[in-house]
Amino acid sequence: MFKALGDPVRLRLFSLVASHAGGEACVCDISDVGVSQPTVSHHLKKLKQAGLLSSERRGTWVYYRVEPSVLAAMGHLLSPGSPSGSGSV
Repeated sequence: MFKALGDPVRLRLFSLVASHAGGEACVCDISDVGVSQPTVSHHLKKLKQAGLLSSERRGTWVYYRVEPSVLAAMGHLLSPGSPSGSGSV
């Protein structure tokens, strides 16, 4: 999960999807991250393969949303006193 987010462009895309109103974002709304559209598609595919995002095609656009279990898992791993982590960031 964190390996997939290790790339700055992927982290930015993930953040944009996670913070988008309504819990999902159209690729047309998040594609302005300083790289070409094919590169955005490649990074979104990597995030989807890592289980961080899911997608749904509606007409010509693809909508992405963060998998519900992902934010909870991240929060657990990064929380102070978590047995999985050191408790510090």
